[in-house]
Amino acid sequence: MKTFIGTSENALRIQIWTALIVLLLLKYLHHLSRFGWSMSNLATMLRMNLFTYRDLMAWLHDPHGQPPVPPVIQLRLPGFGQAVAR
Repeated sequence: MKTFIGTSENALRIQIWTALIVLLLLKYLHHLSRFGWSMSNLATMLRMNLFTYRDLMAWLHDPHGQPPVPPVIQLRLPGFGQAVAR
């Protein structure tokens, strides 16, 4: 952690506990991975792929593989671009 967002005692405790939990989760993912990540590369790649739709375990073992195609969701709302049947 470079800086703290809040400066009250409670804010500092929450931020320190959050950082410790994140570090624990990163260590666990590092342990499960078969790719041979360094901790800094794993943290950076997770941050870069945070909002992509992928299976986490498959990505940990083969990060350079082809990502799956996300499902296409079509909403059918009358009055929003579709012709309304009368």
